[in-house]
Amino acid sequence: MGVIHKIGRRKTAVARVYVSEGTGQITVNKKEFATYFPTATLQYKVLQPMSMTENASNFDVKVNVYGGGSTGQAEAVRMAIARAMCEVNVENRAILKPEGLLTRDPRMVERKKFGQKKARKRFQFSKR
Repeated sequence: MGVIHKIGRRKTAVARVYVSEGTGQITVNKKEFATYFPTATLQYKVLQPMSMTENASNFDVKVNVYGGGSTGQAEAVRMAIARAMCEVNVENRAILKPEGLLTRDPRMVERKKFGQKKARKRFQFSKR
């Protein structure tokens, strides 16, 4: 099979995933998966595409991820793994597509405007 390389993005996080046949070992930025994503919610998000396609123990996954926060990184990794699972077996696409795992979430942080406190919040107006 070889190594499958896929990219996933979410907000400002970018994840590069390398999937190869193995025993289910997941390493993120040269750390173990459970130490990099400590909460159960983030771990569930990362494992979701592999568990839905029943490939959790068939492949080793190496991940390089940077940018964004922990949730954005976890969702970027999820998207990249979902894309890799589609390349492993075309039938996996029918499982992952309805769940929205193959769709890039376009929402980004709105930029701060000059003359304002934040993107939409304005400075307080005082009438004296």
